[in-house]
Amino acid sequence: MDHQDRLGVKRLLVTGGAGFLGRRVVAEFEAAGWTDIFVPEIDDYDLRTEDGIRRALDDGKPEGLIHLAAVVGGIGANRTHPGRFFYENAIMGIQLMELARVAGVDKYVQVGTVCAYPNFAPTPFREDDFWSGYPEETNAPYGLAKKMLLVQAQAYRREYGFNAIYLVPVNLYGPADNFDLETSHVIPALIRKFLEATEAGAPTVECWGTGSPTREFLYVDDAARALRLAAERYDKPDPVNVGSGQEISIRDLCEKIAGIIGYKGELVWDPTMPNGQPRRCVDTSKAEAEFGFRAEVPLDEGLRRTVKWYVQHQDASRLRGSPVE
Repeated sequence: MDHQDRLGVKRLLVTGGAGFLGRRVVAEFEAAGWTDIFVPEIDDYDLRTEDGIRRALDDGKPEGLIHLAAVVGGIGANRTHPGRFFYENAIMGIQLMELARVAGVDKYVQVGTVCAYPNFAPTPFREDDFWSGYPEETNAPYGLAKKMLLVQAQAYRREYGFNAIYLVPVNLYGPADNFDLETSHVIPALIRKFLEATEAGAPTVECWGTGSPTREFLYVDDAARALRLAAERYDKPDPVNVGSGQEISIRDLCEKIAGIIGYKGELVWDPTMPNGQPRRCVDTSKAEAEFGFRAEVPLDEGLRRTVKWYVQHQDASRLRGSPVE
């Protein structure tokens, strides 16, 4: 039985397929033998509009759909654009799932976000605790917009028999990430800060918060493999965490990145800036049990690869600024 028989579809549509994760997902499926993959790029198909979604579905004629497109950013962008991040992610996901159902899509993969977990959920986060409280305030509008898509997926499965699954990845990183300081996540932002400080001979680098919060990071190629495995092997309504199983404090992360880059100055912490969620790491046992996923790239190796890529491409990367993927 080949991969297409297991998934039950032949034609895939990958929203956000030209973005950071999306490019890896498309490459992962292609490497596994998929040849009919349609990527609706934002310049041609604005998936925040019903017209853009309808045209993408008409042109792609998908039997399977992987929804990666999102309006995203780090803690600063979430603070600045809570209304935009809620509305655009919610309206895009809700309309896309409904129109995909109407169009007869056989398998739908919805990607959520780890920041949808309650602010003080027991760690490591288990899928059973997904609804045990309210998300951390800074990321709540984005997290709740994505969380509603789990409600929709489960409701559609019950009423219509729609085969939608829901994955909850931790923070992703890797080569070709978004390094714009206004919209990037923590790892690319730190890499750029430390590299620029090293080049300028700056004696200090300012870091947000106290450095005490912890996070879990997953290398982007591992995430792409997890998505393919889940698309092929998982057909249940319950959400599934996708992570590395490695928790690290922001302070230790900063020191690790500074060491890789060779920055010799001082790290200065600004406690007036938000820390975000106190701890964030997930229980990854369900992903391994249900579809055989286990992360392969250790954080140190992934960081070295990411730093090396940015050093080689930094001029082009600094021009990137759109939070839409």
